[in-house]
Amino acid sequence: MRKTALLYLIPILLTQACSQPGQQEDHTESPKSEKTAFQTSNPWKPVTDVRADVAIVYSVKDHHGKANMTFEERVQTWREKGYTTHFMSGIAWGEYQDYFTGEWDGEWHLDEGQVTQKGDTLWHGHMVPYIVPSMNFIQYMKEKVIKRVIDAGIDAIYLEEPEFWAKSGYSEAFKREWKEYYGFDWRPQHESAENTYLSNKLKYHLYYRAVEECFSYAKEYGKTKGMDVRCYVPTHSLVNYSQWMIVSPEASLASLPSVDGYIAQVWTGTSREPNYYNGQAKERVFETAFLEYGSMESMTAPTGRKMYFLTDPIEDWPRDWADYKKNYQATFAAQLLYPMVANYEVMPWPDRIYEGLYRTSADSEEKAKIPRFYSTQMQVMINTLNDMPISDNKVSGSQGIAVLMSNSLMFQRFPTHQGYDDPQLSNFYGQALPLLKRGVPVKTVHIENVSFPRTWDNLNILVMSYSNMKPMQEKAHGHIADWVKNGGTLVYCGRDEDVFQSVQEWWNSDAHSFKAPSEDLFQKLGLKAPFEAGEFTYGKGKVVIMRKDPKEFILEENNDEEYIQTIQELYEAKSGKLEFKNHFSLTRGPYEIISVVNENEDTAPFIAKGKFIDLFDPEIPVLDKKQVQPGEQAFLYNIESVSNPNTPQVLATAARIYDEKVAKNEYTLVAKSPLNTTNVMRILLPGKPDSIAITNSSGTTLASTSSWDEGSKTCFLSFENNPEGIHIKLSW
Repeated sequence: MRKTALLYLIPILLTQACSQPGQQEDHTESPKSEKTAFQTSNPWKPVTDVRADVAIVYSVKDHHGKANMTFEERVQTWREKGYTTHFMSGIAWGEYQDYFTGEWDGEWHLDEGQVTQKGDTLWHGHMVPYIVPSMNFIQYMKEKVIKRVIDAGIDAIYLEEPEFWAKSGYSEAFKREWKEYYGFDWRPQHESAENTYLSNKLKYHLYYRAVEECFSYAKEYGKTKGMDVRCYVPTHSLVNYSQWMIVSPEASLASLPSVDGYIAQVWTGTSREPNYYNGQAKERVFETAFLEYGSMESMTAPTGRKMYFLTDPIEDWPRDWADYKKNYQATFAAQLLYPMVANYEVMPWPDRIYEGLYRTSADSEEKAKIPRFYSTQMQVMINTLNDMPISDNKVSGSQGIAVLMSNSLMFQRFPTHQGYDDPQLSNFYGQALPLLKRGVPVKTVHIENVSFPRTWDNLNILVMSYSNMKPMQEKAHGHIADWVKNGGTLVYCGRDEDVFQSVQEWWNSDAHSFKAPSEDLFQKLGLKAPFEAGEFTYGKGKVVIMRKDPKEFILEENNDEEYIQTIQELYEAKSGKLEFKNHFSLTRGPYEIISVVNENEDTAPFIAKGKFIDLFDPEIPVLDKKQVQPGEQAFLYNIESVSNPNTPQVLATAARIYDEKVAKNEYTLVAKSPLNTTNVMRILLPGKPDSIAITNSSGTTLASTSSWDEGSKTCFLSFENNPEGIHIKLSW
């Protein structure tokens, strides 16, 4: 995750260098479960004992931060507390000073940073430059990082954020890689669209190569030690990287044998990036997060790779606690609306969450640690993730509509050429937001995955455009055409006027002479030039061409009616009524997830009736009715869904539960959570308890509060947490 603002000045490292000479398990089962995780660069501390399954230890650097420990010692502190330990490091940046300063191989490598047209090196914070991943650097990663990690007994490695900034591509290292890859001298990307396209294809290739090389080595070296090493890529979504003008391999990695899965790095910082809708540019955190998680889910679902969804209770930029809370709820609800993903990174960097100082209000400079009400709420939320089930249920709304994406979305974002602009990725959002804002749970499909049969499961309408991306392989068109022929409906939106249509690529070279890649697709769909707007039949399916760029649907107010009407008519011709509404809801086991969108004609709240625990309220009250306003989300535990209501059980808590024992008229358990936080619990019991005993690990009775709710047969408890365990005994 991006932890600091980018600095474009030459920092201390360069100054020093120049001055020197030359799927799913219950939380009570085996501790080997890897359903939930968090990442930290620090050793275990009682105030950050998050109680997820996995502690992902960050960085091999010894004496990291304030911890006067080696990497292996840091790992051991977490193992001693019962955690499975994994490893994470950046692959585009990290604490690799010994590589740049020549300590590793005796040669300086300061020319391997990512450099802009102005000659500025792009730095990740104050540490090191963003890297042009040469084969020499890859060798360093193998020898100095990956080998050491495996030697420490770690069998899961995460190399995060393989990132190449679109505005870079001017360093000597990049010029060398260009000559080797293309066979001709480097060309400045700002001089033509073709140069931009070639530059970004190379950036994409370099990190594809880096990830494949590092992970293949990890697996091979692991085998020599009798270990099955698993390899994951924590990465921002394709939506975010495209919007932030960063190039990364993304979906292509999912088919590499060496890649076992991803962490979807989606959080407030990515999802609050403004986008356009109905002529207005502003933050739409829930909607953006929904599309971000969706693009990550669809990237891996056809290939069967493991996917962790991440959320962050705060974000990288300093804001106030109320802002963090509101947006955390929005992203948290968005991730839960993907019922086939049930692995989670529950938080990154617990030290900054529990110990960091942030503003107490938006209009105050006073700073404080996380408020107790928020840490309690957060812990209730993350502890639900230890139990969150996979579900076959669908998000409410009309299913089967998707937007096509490609890695090449990242290729033509910067710089612009010949005046063609795509503000805030509007050609993508123009296809998705008009549907999402009307309560249609639109999905995404990756063109890199169209050869996998599962990509097409339950898909009725595919919307696509080549206004903002281009097909990297011709064979993708054959798979799309086959799907249409078998009954699919394709909606193509685009004028095909951007200058990238004519870059030298497969559609206009060798045997092809198409002016735009869409012409090859249309020809495969049985259409004839000049490929004008209209509706056409191909086999059992339909093709609709709309000669407007999707950005036009959202950059101006009330300009999406034709697009929506087209989708509605096509959908209702085959699949029944296309439902427009102002909310999304989903049931996952006992959990109810609700989000009500704003900017919708329907401004009525969503009202849920039943017997619920409100999991976004740190008091976890029992409600008979929950009203959710536009722009808000709700997360509820449905008490009436409990299949064995006569069995004592914890329904909601801000701690993780261990050692549950049920005897006649008695229920005992142990609760663990970070120090300096407050636990709340709601426990289902056969009757009102006449005795409640709460003691710490030494047997000392603790102060607590309790109450009984007769309507739900639940006991509420609250007391101070401790990672050593709080013992609870209830009798009735």
